[in-house]
Amino acid sequence: MNKIERGREFMSKNAVRVVSSSTVRVSAGEDCVKPEASDAFVLSPYVEQVTQRALAYLVAGYPVHFSGVAGTGKTTLAFHVASMLGRPVTLVHGDDEFGSSDLVGKDSGYRKNKVVDNYIHSVLKTEEEMKSLWVDNRLTTACERGEILIYDEFNRSRPEANNALLSVLSEGILNLPKLRRSGEGYMSVHPEFRAIFTSNPEEYAGVHKTQDALMDRLITIQLEHYDRDTEILIVTRKSGLPREDAERIVDIVRELRSFGVNNNRPTIRAGIAIGRILASQHRRANGGDIFFQMVCRDVLATDTAKITRGGQPVMMQKVEEVIHKICGPARPAKEKGKEVRQ
Repeated sequence: MNKIERGREFMSKNAVRVVSSSTVRVSAGEDCVKPEASDAFVLSPYVEQVTQRALAYLVAGYPVHFSGVAGTGKTTLAFHVASMLGRPVTLVHGDDEFGSSDLVGKDSGYRKNKVVDNYIHSVLKTEEEMKSLWVDNRLTTACERGEILIYDEFNRSRPEANNALLSVLSEGILNLPKLRRSGEGYMSVHPEFRAIFTSNPEEYAGVHKTQDALMDRLITIQLEHYDRDTEILIVTRKSGLPREDAERIVDIVRELRSFGVNNNRPTIRAGIAIGRILASQHRRANGGDIFFQMVCRDVLATDTAKITRGGQPVMMQKVEEVIHKICGPARPAKEKGKEVRQ
């Protein structure tokens, strides 16, 4: 055996190859907001009462669930209540494609390190270490940092996607299944963590039935449409129109809301839209203004387009009737010897 062959035999006998694997947990980073009340926010007695109730439940450690039809201000109230607590907010929107990993986190690639030690030329030592990268998602980040989780329209996610919330809301423990081998399989929820949920009725399109186990952990506040005075204040502040114009718009919306099957639409959003459009064009809510009539038709007719009489949609006619009922005929005024419409 020559010298080269003896060297190869020595290397093969003394070479060491170490392969190990573990999991590296990576934070999702700063992904939160700090809501602040806007100048257009209306704090009516009804809103203030709901806010105080929700704050009482949250301070006591219970998650709050705002439930109601579209247009009742669920998301706006959720942000308002969260701003009163003064904590960062993590926002999640329900989605039919959600899985548990979209809330908790998941593996996102690998990290591989290889060390080759050939300090002694006749001995080759190789070490390899492979680590899977676990990236936290928003629920994990909120639980760890004690943020406020706003889960908007959570029942648009499939029920099984929300299973991770069960132990979080009751036992204060978040299960991280992918990290069990590294000793981080469970995480204690921060004592200042709070959760606010919003949901639409189950008959809405794209909405799933929520599991009873989750609903049993929530305190549900059922929201209804605002009273007339609150809706007038909202339209006035959101649009900038005079109060008398906001009153006419709100009365038209509320009158049409009672016409139909479910008595839920049109919502306050329709009133805000009409008000903003008129304000942008420097118009008034005058029943004799053709532009105002057409705006009301376009904005309001879509809400009850399926209501027909003799196979023909009747909403256009109904809108005209309500406008005439609320606003009356055109009221011309004189200015500098000229006749103008208010």
